[in-house]
Amino acid sequence: MERRTFVKATGVAGITGLAGCSGGPSGGSEESTEAAGESGGDGETETTEAETTASGPTANVGMVYATGGLGDGSFNDQAQQGALQVEGELGISFDEAQPEQVSEFGTFQQQFAQSTDPVYDLVCCIGFLQADAVGETAGSYPDQKLMIVDSVVDAPNVASYTFKEHEGSYLAGLLASVLSTRDYSAGAGSTAGDTTNVGFVGGVESDLIRKFQAGFETGVSDGSGDVDVLTNYVGGFNDVAGGREAATAMFNSGADIVYHAAGNTGTGVFQAAQEQGGFAIGVDRDQSLTKPSYSDVMLGSMVKRVDTAVYDAVESILTDSFPGGTAVSLGLDEEGVALVYGDELGTEIPQDVRDEVSSARESIIAGDTAVPTAPQ
Repeated sequence: MERRTFVKATGVAGITGLAGCSGGPSGGSEESTEAAGESGGDGETETTEAETTASGPTANVGMVYATGGLGDGSFNDQAQQGALQVEGELGISFDEAQPEQVSEFGTFQQQFAQSTDPVYDLVCCIGFLQADAVGETAGSYPDQKLMIVDSVVDAPNVASYTFKEHEGSYLAGLLASVLSTRDYSAGAGSTAGDTTNVGFVGGVESDLIRKFQAGFETGVSDGSGDVDVLTNYVGGFNDVAGGREAATAMFNSGADIVYHAAGNTGTGVFQAAQEQGGFAIGVDRDQSLTKPSYSDVMLGSMVKRVDTAVYDAVESILTDSFPGGTAVSLGLDEEGVALVYGDELGTEIPQDVRDEVSSARESIIAGDTAVPTAPQ
């Protein structure tokens, strides 16, 4: 049976107590991740380990998640999925930290970096808010390899992975715009042809989340010049009540589709969509699967393959090809982002709408459609 040990962040040496506190093989399914609940983390470190040979794991990896924690059905869960995949396929062991506050990032990173039992071959830092702490940790521990998602840290021992979120968000905006301008009903939601608004809910306002906004707004505009985008930044990635309030205000102002880039805050967007009879578009993972209780209002999700970044970074440790000092950018062409249709509602989206979205995707890949990275 699986055992899990949680250790509080108590100082740089605290990770030493983690050694040996692991259990049997972890489950790698989306269902097991969803079952973890919506706790959002509590500043703890979790140890999990795959079945390994008598000689031990092929590598030891530390995972420092973004605030909001596991169970978000989105960004952090997608990162964990990459770790679970490489654990199962390549026999690594990984330990997990779920900071509550930005100020805890450096503590967890340095705990992993200073550990001697085990020695961590790689520390994965999930989210752009970790960039400052990664820069400090990389300088203080030059022999420690780190990877960061969603930001670029210029250090020889850091591999940076970014995504072209604006490209995938463009397709989400186009889908929202085209459906919003026609009478459409599916699941628990509906649109009216005379609608003039759709919505975007962001987490922390930043250059990164503005990329989602920019792509979405451009896609909406290209779909129909008569549709406006209502925008609200809640200020956090784990504020379900704030997401619900923001989206409810948008639905009450005439929006019938709301797209979020807000981590677990987006759960509130889905709640509002159900309550108001509208639709939502998820982010990072196929949220019609990770949040199945809201699948009846989920048109689709802008999937961001954070799992691929984690997998590739860990694999590079095993193949001695770690891309330290470089930045890797993944977009539609690299299959780093994509628009996927909802598990329940996808088949009910008209084929001509799907065709228009597909054509737009090919146009972006071909370079015929340029998508801005900042709102106009």
